[in-house]
Amino acid sequence: MTTKAVILAAGKGIRLEPFTITRPKHMIPIAGATLIEHIINALKEINVNEIIIVIKYMGESIKAHLGDGSKFGIKIGYLEQPSLGGTGEALLSCRNLLKDDPFLVIYGDLAFHPSILHDMISLFNKSYFGAILAVPVRNAKEFGVLSIKNNLLLRIEEKPNIEGPNLINGGIYILKPEIFDFLERTPKSNRGEIELTDAINAAMDSGFKMLIVKAKEDEWIDVGRPWDILEANRILMDKLIKERRILGMVEEGAHILGNVVIEEGAHILSGSYIEGPVWISKGCIIGPNCYIRPYTYLCQNVRIGNACEVKASIIMENTHIGHLSYIGDSIIGAGCNIGAGTIISNLRFDEASIKVTIKGEKVNSGRRKLGAFIGDNVKTGINVSIYPGVKIGPNSWIAPHTAVYKDVPQNSFVFQKFELEFREK
Repeated sequence: MTTKAVILAAGKGIRLEPFTITRPKHMIPIAGATLIEHIINALKEINVNEIIIVIKYMGESIKAHLGDGSKFGIKIGYLEQPSLGGTGEALLSCRNLLKDDPFLVIYGDLAFHPSILHDMISLFNKSYFGAILAVPVRNAKEFGVLSIKNNLLLRIEEKPNIEGPNLINGGIYILKPEIFDFLERTPKSNRGEIELTDAINAAMDSGFKMLIVKAKEDEWIDVGRPWDILEANRILMDKLIKERRILGMVEEGAHILGNVVIEEGAHILSGSYIEGPVWISKGCIIGPNCYIRPYTYLCQNVRIGNACEVKASIIMENTHIGHLSYIGDSIIGAGCNIGAGTIISNLRFDEASIKVTIKGEKVNSGRRKLGAFIGDNVKTGINVSIYPGVKIGPNSWIAPHTAVYKDVPQNSFVFQKFELEFREK
């Protein structure tokens, strides 16, 4: 049906700081690959042979990582969005490359089961103006809500500020080239942007038909906030790790349970206990006597020292976790050194939902267990305690014995003053 796709990957992702201070959000590692690589692999499964990626913020790092697509067996080209002027402006920049046939459009900050694209392709035909993915969610307040009738789209209402469950815009479309005529006539929104959804609404008002394709809630997530990265990791691990695949060296005395990926060049030392699903990349050294718990993804060249426990976390490349440390439900950036005895707490003492500061406001994550979000090149001294929901900016140092109970800006040195008091015995 369609052999071309557009991935919209120009946005900065401020809500995903501290990780997007040093990388575009589309390059965040999740379940064995970067977020955008998972989208590319899903497109390859449905025989798309050409992808146009619209870039802007740190776009050169995306180009350098993906190249021309030859390593994926697919052609990749790039267009730089003139300004961050909305999804409509981004797609409009591709007009000259998408003149003839229907094409796919995917927001580049989504994680989803590849089966979703199979469903969209199989249900769409050229009698429709397009197709749109619909996802049921428990709280539609932050999304575009869909009005539908007889499995056809009536309208998209952006962020209606209404609490509760609803069917929302999943950010994946099949569109005909006629969409560009509507985009040309679409005025800027209140945010000063050309919105793709406004152009689609105009097409619906003109009598065109757009098919609704429904996904399940647990097959899709918009990776918009730090804890969404952990949920995306869970969704994709469940989909991708269906068997045990051990290519690295595992010493006698190590125990591996369930579906675990250990890449060639990884080394698991004696006494380590690994409980899948877990993904351990090449160059990692684990143990001795470590406990790696389900939904943990260790990127390349991670070192987990003696007697550490890591649970449902992502540890990015070249990070060292010192012995006797606990990392729970957390994300640690690249090139970090976590000192011995560092404890990242993932549970409030009162067991209430954990809040995280996003763009200056406390936001309820809805999660009872959630650890910390630590940017690249952070160092902690021995016996550091980090409270649930804390964010630590890149290139920061945390002095020994410090209790970090609030967010730390990038390039900071954090310490607590202690005084020794001497008395006669």
